[in-house]
Amino acid sequence: MSIGLPSKRAPRTRRVVQGWVTGWNRVGNQAQFYFTTLGSVADAVVRYRVETLRLVAQMSLGTGTLAVIGGTIAIVGFLNISTGALPGILGYNQFADMGIEALTGFGSALFNVRLVAPLTAAWGMAATIGAGATAQLGAMRINEEIDALEVMGIRSIAYLSSTRVLAGVFVVIPLYCVAVLMAFLSARIVTTAMYGQSTGVYDHYFNTFLIPTNIIWSFVLAVSMTVVIMLVHTYYGFTASGGPAGVGEAVGRAVRTSLVSSSLVVVLVSLALYGQSGSFHVSG
Repeated sequence: MSIGLPSKRAPRTRRVVQGWVTGWNRVGNQAQFYFTTLGSVADAVVRYRVETLRLVAQMSLGTGTLAVIGGTIAIVGFLNISTGALPGILGYNQFADMGIEALTGFGSALFNVRLVAPLTAAWGMAATIGAGATAQLGAMRINEEIDALEVMGIRSIAYLSSTRVLAGVFVVIPLYCVAVLMAFLSARIVTTAMYGQSTGVYDHYFNTFLIPTNIIWSFVLAVSMTVVIMLVHTYYGFTASGGPAGVGEAVGRAVRTSLVSSSLVVVLVSLALYGQSGSFHVSG
């Protein structure tokens, strides 16, 4: 029996090793695709300007029936109205328990800029722009349209992936402006209209603790998350297989991966920017 055990364990060991090798190969293929996409951004600017502008219009305001409600900008704006009110609701109640409910404006200036608005914008982009890009590229892959582009001499990664990453960066600038403004507005309305706090008290603490450099870093964070989201979604769409069912599976995996990746970017960038000092001091 001691001679037969290694032969029984060998197939299991082989499967484990093959699984590890396949996983590392997949990581290597993704890294190669990401570097190629980022390296082809210059080609997208020079060669495929019209396609980039078309994608900017499609991602921002949408086409067809989606344009009626403003496309992604309206969706992200409504999302931030809901999530931006949380610092006002939770902050007021928590501060009221300690008798310092006047600091609700401080909570809005801190949490909306650093966490709420960036994460909500990332989730909205992943669910709308990112999922749409994966579905489009996946449909092109299973219909052999990407192969046809390569046969015609068109650089498929630059034309399909780099243009979408570049368009996403262009779109996120006005989109994130709407997201931050809606988050600030909803927190102020909840605190002053629903809880009855004086607008002067709220505005005083909000303006005192709202640091302009934090808003700039918040925009940098939003752009970084957009690049990560678009890279992930274009990869899964570009490598989709298995027919329509495979495209749906690729969209699901892309959304899951982009949500985790964007949240990780928020954590790492926030630690790098605010982990040591926090850039504000409370004393009294």
